[in-house]
Amino acid sequence: MAQISGAAADRPLLGIALMIGFCVFAPMNDAAAKVVGATIPLIELLLVRFAVQALLVLPLVAWSGRSIALTPRLLRLTAVRTVLQILGLGAFFTALRFLPLADAVAIAYVMPFILLMLGRMVLKEEVGPRRLFACAVGFAGTLLVIQPSFAVVGLPAFLPLAVAVIFALYILVTRQVAREADPIALQGASGLMGTIGLAAVFAMTVGADLPGLGFVMPNGGEMALLGAVGILGTLSHLLMTWSLRFAPSATLAPIQYLEIPFATLIGWLVFRDLPNGLAAIGIAVVMAAGLYIVYRERLVAEPVSQEG
Repeated sequence: MAQISGAAADRPLLGIALMIGFCVFAPMNDAAAKVVGATIPLIELLLVRFAVQALLVLPLVAWSGRSIALTPRLLRLTAVRTVLQILGLGAFFTALRFLPLADAVAIAYVMPFILLMLGRMVLKEEVGPRRLFACAVGFAGTLLVIQPSFAVVGLPAFLPLAVAVIFALYILVTRQVAREADPIALQGASGLMGTIGLAAVFAMTVGADLPGLGFVMPNGGEMALLGAVGILGTLSHLLMTWSLRFAPSATLAPIQYLEIPFATLIGWLVFRDLPNGLAAIGIAVVMAAGLYIVYRERLVAEPVSQEG
């Protein structure tokens, strides 16, 4: 999942098409991670994910004349951002080992509500009572999705909530970095940092007998899936980034919620998993609350003052 920000452009249909591409490829990436994560250690999966990102994006950075050279301040912020991305992906890939794909994605979509609350508490942003009520409704919907999974798998059902908190912090840091760094170059720098950091951890823990660590020699199918995780993960975030070049964030925000029904469809096609009745109601509540917040954000962003 990605948070959207940016300026309006003059090709909104292209921007919408690119965002729909993100909504399709992101759950495909999650499905590949769910399959291969059952046999490949988490550290190995994450290392391949970031290495493929670096291999794909750094040549694009060089070809386009961009640079990943960063000021000391941006270097620190990018390092923090990369660590948060690793933690968020690690928690989400772990959640996928226990939860149906659609449930994990829907629970993680509590992130916009957390981000709104963090903006109110940390950044002192104005958040009116209607959006606060929508946040409460969204949290309630999330609990409806969690409840059936918690009854089956226990505490791992809460992992997507951790993902939402981590990625809310990730977005706050990204907002600071994006004001001064090119988004494509930032992707390349994050891929390189993540690869170096994860390779160091991998080298130190390769013989450790701990969950998620160590090394498993992948077979042909697992190698293909690992490559798919790296390619689809990188492609989906590039599509999201490029979509913002052609359409305003207010236009793209509702489109992003298409990721949930696409995740439901892909979860059914690949794993024959469908949300049960309670979870399906919760997913609908989360989507409705999120879309209402998007609607209110658009209203309060207009020049005419409106109640938040």
